Amino acid sequence: MAQLLQLHARVLTDPLPPSILDPNLAAVKLISACSALAKPQHATLVFSTLPNPNLFACNALLQALALHRLFSHVRHYFILLLRSQTLIPDEFTFTSVIKACAGLAVFSDGEQCHGLVTKRGFDSNLFVRNSLVDMYFKFGLPNVARLLFDEMTVRDIVSWNTLVAGYCSCGDVRAARGVFDQMEEKNFVSWSTMIAGYARSGDLVVARELFDGMPERNVVCWNAMIAGYSQNEKFSEAIELFRQMLRFGGVAPNDVSLVSVLSACAHLGALDLGRWIDGFIKRRAMELSLFVGNALSDMYAKCGCIADARQVFDRMRERDVISWSILISGLAMHGHADGAISAFNEMLEHEVKPNDITFMGVLSACTHAGLVDKGLEFFHLMKDKFAIVPKVEHYGCVVDLLSRAGRLDEAENLISSMEVTPNVIVWGALLGGCRIYKDIARGERVVSHILELDPDHSGSYVYLANVYASLGRLDDAASCRLKMRDNQVVKTPGCSWIEVNNRVYEFFMGDRYHPESDRIYAFIRELGMKMKLAGYVPDTSLVSQNIDEEEKENVLSLHSEKLAVAFGIISTEEGAMIRVVKNLRVCNDCHVAMKFISKIVSREIVLRDRSRFHHFKEGKCSCKDYW
Repeated sequence: MAQLLQLHARVLTDPLPPSILDPNLAAVKLISACSALAKPQHATLVFSTLPNPNLFACNALLQALALHRLFSHVRHYFILLLRSQTLIPDEFTFTSVIKACAGLAVFSDGEQCHGLVTKRGFDSNLFVRNSLVDMYFKFGLPNVARLLFDEMTVRDIVSWNTLVAGYCSCGDVRAARGVFDQMEEKNFVSWSTMIAGYARSGDLVVARELFDGMPERNVVCWNAMIAGYSQNEKFSEAIELFRQMLRFGGVAPNDVSLVSVLSACAHLGALDLGRWIDGFIKRRAMELSLFVGNALSDMYAKCGCIADARQVFDRMRERDVISWSILISGLAMHGHADGAISAFNEMLEHEVKPNDITFMGVLSACTHAGLVDKGLEFFHLMKDKFAIVPKVEHYGCVVDLLSRAGRLDEAENLISSMEVTPNVIVWGALLGGCRIYKDIARGERVVSHILELDPDHSGSYVYLANVYASLGRLDDAASCRLKMRDNQVVKTPGCSWIEVNNRVYEFFMGDRYHPESDRIYAFIRELGMKMKLAGYVPDTSLVSQNIDEEEKENVLSLHSEKLAVAFGIISTEEGAMIRVVKNLRVCNDCHVAMKFISKIVSREIVLRDRSRFHHFKEGKCSCKDYW
């Protein structure tokens, strides 16, 4: 861009005579170059300096604006073109304008544009008709789109691909497959669109069958399948396919590939692969684009490396509100409330307007640190200064903030005054406070609200069963378990992931599928004896089954995070950090146990549960037992 600005300056300060170089020709070249460098605002500036823009310059600007999804600007300049009465729009004009109408989803504008196309005689133009078919699909009118397609006397591969993509976007994968099977000629776009369509509908089996059946693949096709796995939470499969792409694909990953696999790494805590991707970007001297930078920063934050996340953030040339929100949320997850609040203030100094996700990050920072008054201050700031209407998630965060601090009356009053209907998450936050402060009467009342909203909410049954068990009311606890069984309510199984030697391993409670399970269980027994000698007392009150104490202790020792940690210790060199990701909130017993284990084996253990990070070191946790 710096070189382009120098050329632009030269054209302005030492212009060639119009007889040699038409200003419009120079403008078209400059606008196209600005568009290629993702600088549509500068393209607009170039256009504005033209005393008499011709149709070529207008079309170049409209195309640049449409390419960068500045659809309202396309509409504005098209209206100016029509008002000029000296320029007559052609098929290239209408292609950009139709795309803008589709992007704005304004049916009346699209209909008027279609009328103008017909009036000007471009209705049968191949490019214009393809754009119209796409527009009507985006308006949610597949029948009109199909009618326009069927009326076409000439079709190209783009026409067929537009029809396939349109049906996929409407969720009609069967119709898309019917068109796909009719196609005499298919290109990479056809295959990748169909694969993405099946993946979006959740049918990964058929998507993979299509992918495996391709005669040849390019990076777009690999990306479609990798993204399909990632978007359907098949993160291990996404990572494995990415590795295959590197080994056998014969194509180099691009930004889209990296963003998809970094998302999978973030969910599984696959730090080694994430670091390899960071190194890959540096080795290839790739520019750290906004999207890859955000994904990389998010990966480091969710893998427990908040300092690395900040370094990536600082490396990025361009940052948006998502970049700041990732940093703030990452600091919050790690319990760095002061850092999150400082980053929020820094963001405001850079004149970046926060959004609802930013406020979720800063509110959760206050929740994890117990900064009740500060959290309430941010909650009111969001509404009063930035006019952001709180969503149910924001209310849930504030209810959690109050509940953790023992201000249960205020939390319940806030739920009663909510402007949106409270959901299970909001009531669940209050239930968490009832659990901490043993407010059984309120807890039973909250459970009734939750079960009204979600009769299959396993957490409510488990809460009551555990409360009754802790009070010695074993018959009532058993009754809760029976209700769960009779209502076919299934508790979400605890699952933990750990990455060892560039491979991610998955553990469930009592898991014996791992080939090293005998060694893992032997080590857990050995570790359990050392922990008891150090003063660890298993919290058997968490086990509601009517079994003896020894069996309860055995159940606790087989929680998924303990299995993962044990495997990590026996599989890595002495002193290496252990990183584990869990899908549920860590239980009290495991939290206490991890502190003992970190001291006994002299290891730092980083555990990410569904709400935050716990850094266990030398018998202490970074959360300071406030979680």
